Amino acid sequence: MSRKARLVPTMVIIEAALAGIWWYLARFGMANPNRVTSDFQAVVGQTMGMAMGGLLGIGLILFLVAARNDRKAAQEKTRR
Repeated sequence: MSRKARLVPTMVIIEAALAGIWWYLARFGMANPNRVTSDFQAVVGQTMGMAMGGLLGIGLILFLVAARNDRKAAQEKTRR
């Protein structure tokens, strides 16, 4: 299995886990308005959005690196 093929499902699983945490926190804030601050939803949205966006950016860079490594491995294989 290529590095790209392993990276994509891994990133999807991690992003889905972060989305689940975001969903849980958003529902917690709506269900318990007296237990959270007035800006809870905005803070959760900004924080989780930054986490997911940052991870997606890192995932893109890792994908490009994995593609390069796959090409190098294929070239090494054909040289033998």
